[in-house]
Amino acid sequence: MDQSQPAHQPPRPPGPGGWIGRLRGRRQRPGAPASDKAQGPVVLPVGVVTDSAAALPEAWVGQHAQFLRVVPMPVMVDDQIFSEGTDDVPTELALGLAMGKAVRTSRPAPGQMLRAYQDLAAAGVKEIISIHLSGALSGTVEAARLAAESSPVPVTVVDTLTVALAEGFAVMDVVELAAAGAPLQELRAVAERAAENHVYFAVPSLDQLRRGGRIGALASVLGTLLNVKPILSVSDGHIIAHEKVRTHSRTLARLVAIARQEAAERGAEVRLAVHYFGNQEAAEEIVQELAGASAFEVLAIPVPAVLGAHTGAGVLAVAIAGGREPAAPGPVRPEPKPKPAPRPKPEPRPKPEPKSRNEAPRREARRRTAAPQGPGAPSAHTPPSAPGPEQPETR
Repeated sequence: MDQSQPAHQPPRPPGPGGWIGRLRGRRQRPGAPASDKAQGPVVLPVGVVTDSAAALPEAWVGQHAQFLRVVPMPVMVDDQIFSEGTDDVPTELALGLAMGKAVRTSRPAPGQMLRAYQDLAAAGVKEIISIHLSGALSGTVEAARLAAESSPVPVTVVDTLTVALAEGFAVMDVVELAAAGAPLQELRAVAERAAENHVYFAVPSLDQLRRGGRIGALASVLGTLLNVKPILSVSDGHIIAHEKVRTHSRTLARLVAIARQEAAERGAEVRLAVHYFGNQEAAEEIVQELAGASAFEVLAIPVPAVLGAHTGAGVLAVAIAGGREPAAPGPVRPEPKPKPAPRPKPEPRPKPEPKSRNEAPRREARRRTAAPQGPGAPSAHTPPSAPGPEQPETR
């Protein structure tokens, strides 16, 4: 995104620009000089190092290049290694993803970190604060700690537990305060508050995140089979599912709604930025939707290549920082399993009909009918004769 000012406005003075420049008057430290020009060039006692995953705007980095170093993170497309700042990584990455090539990322080598520390020490800094993306997502923090052991000046390494401009906003704050002469302890506290910043993002497919080991295979399969387009976020350094949405159009609408709601909760000092990869028009639409949610300009910044390698093309993200921290986003609750349909109750067996009271005569009639018929047999209609007295036997 072009950060230059319109032609009818005077050019910005040297030093922090954008929202940082507007905040500078409020953050002027007691006893600090009112004008840098009157005091000559500023010599920072603390230098700042970060990584390319912070997504810092190029123009802003150029304004602070004297005491700020951004270490590029390598991206590997098949067997070729590309580095942001020296190669056209976005183009190579987009082509590699479109052709189905193997895309991987790696942490910077500790030697790269050490060279950045040595360069700042040569520029005159006495201390360095090294601010990096979540250690759960990359080994960059570990590389910085290894390099710090050989640094010519003391280095304080901070894991921001986040990524993109949620990390980058904290780096901007630290650079601004360092320029005003803030001590290392204050700078470290500001850098660690990056964990209070949030980033929400939506990807067309979860496959790249699964390949990179950033989410489980089961989540990717479910997202594909059920057509679920989750809104993801970073919490405690890990990628989690913040909300499940069924369609891509609803995903973008929910992404805007979530950002607007959190911006309102954070208050007037909130800062917003939109990240994209290969879909700038969609990002600009989101910028327009969020324009009234912040007193500051909503930035539109391409996603760093090291992050785009994992999200894939078409990602849209919103980074939120500043103001009062709302409740941290937690993992989405699993959808309740549908209860099984109740089994139909068996039909009751029919009860036997009650016997009639006049059943006894009927049984007697049936018995008489079944009696043998013949000479001397009693008639069925003649009652049997009563037995008489026993007669003596005659010879």
